[in-house]
Amino acid sequence: MLSKLDQLANRLVELDELLMSEGATSNMDAYRKMTREHAELGPLVALYNAYQEAIGDGAAAQEMLSDPEMKEFAQDEIEASKARMAELEIELQKMLLPKDANDERNIFLEIRAGTGGDESALFAGDLLRMYTRFAERNRWQVEVVSESASDLGGYREVIVRLVGNGVYAKLKFESGGHRVQRVPATETQGRIHTSACTVAVMPEADEVEDVNINPADLRIDTFRASGAGGQHINKTDSAVRLTHLPTGIVVECQDDRSQHKNKAQAMKVLAARIKDVQLREQQSKEAATRKSLIGSGDRSERIRTYNFPQGRMTDHRINLTLYKLDFIMDGDLTELTNALAAEHQAELLAALGD
Repeated sequence: MLSKLDQLANRLVELDELLMSEGATSNMDAYRKMTREHAELGPLVALYNAYQEAIGDGAAAQEMLSDPEMKEFAQDEIEASKARMAELEIELQKMLLPKDANDERNIFLEIRAGTGGDESALFAGDLLRMYTRFAERNRWQVEVVSESASDLGGYREVIVRLVGNGVYAKLKFESGGHRVQRVPATETQGRIHTSACTVAVMPEADEVEDVNINPADLRIDTFRASGAGGQHINKTDSAVRLTHLPTGIVVECQDDRSQHKNKAQAMKVLAARIKDVQLREQQSKEAATRKSLIGSGDRSERIRTYNFPQGRMTDHRINLTLYKLDFIMDGDLTELTNALAAEHQAELLAALGD
C-alpha cells in the first residue's frame, strides 16, 4: 500500500507542475482531466502526509526513551502515534478502494406492486413519496417517466428519473423486495395485512448508444394512451411499447403527447434496464466468490420490512432496525443509506485482507 501511495504523491507533484506550466490550458479537455485527477488525489495525499507525520512522531518519541526523565512522556507519545497510524491506515485503505463507476450517475427508479393487490399498489405510492422526499432533501430533480395508476390510488408500476449529484451512490442498495405490514385503509376488521413491492434502481446510461441495442432486436408497437391526461391524449397512437427480443424486456411510455418523445424516453429506460441486467450479472459473479450481504443484484430478495403497527423498519441484510418509521416514510433515509454504504465498504476492506 505504501509504495502505491508514494507513487500517487509523486503524481500529485507532477500534476502541480503541469497545471502551473505555460500552455497548460491550450488543450482544455486535457486540462479538465488533470484538474479532476488533482482534486481526487489531493485529499488522499494529505491523509498520507498525516500518516507519514505520525510515523515521524513515533520515531522521535522512540529516541527519547533512553532519557529517564522523558521516558514516560515518550511512551505516551509512542502509543498515541501507533493509535493515530492505525486510524489513518484504515482511512487510507478506504480511499484506495476501487470506486464504482456508476456512483455519480443519475438513475431510473422503478417501483412495482407485488403481492397484496390494492394495498400493494398503495404501498408503491408510499414508497414513491418516500424516495421523492429523500430526493428533495438532496436537491435532486424528479421526473416521472411512466406510471400505471391503480383504481384506489397508488401505482401498479411507476418509473421516475432522479437527477443530481451521487444519486446512484446513495440509492444503489434499494433494489429488492420491500415488505409492508399494516392495517389497510380498506380493512374493516382491523387485521394486519402483509404486502410487498419490488424496487429497481438502474444507473442511467450516458447515451443510449452506450448500450448496444440492435434495431433488429426491437419490436416497436404504438397504441392509444389510456388513463388520465385529458381527451387529447387518446386521439392519436402516441403511446409506445418497446420489446427487446433477446432479453424479453418490455418498456411502455405514454406520458407525452408526442410519439417521438415517448419513443425516445422509452429507449432511455430500455438502455438502463439492459445496463442493469449486465450490472446484476457482474454483481452475481462477484457475490459467488465472496459472501456479500449487499448488492447481490437479486431483485426477488426481500431486503426490508416496514412494520407500521410497531413503527419500525428492519433492513434484513445488515440486521438494522430503526424505530422511526414515520420519519423514514417522509424521506429521512440518511441513517439507513449511510449504514448500508458503511457495511459495503467493510465488506470490500475484508475482501482486500483475504
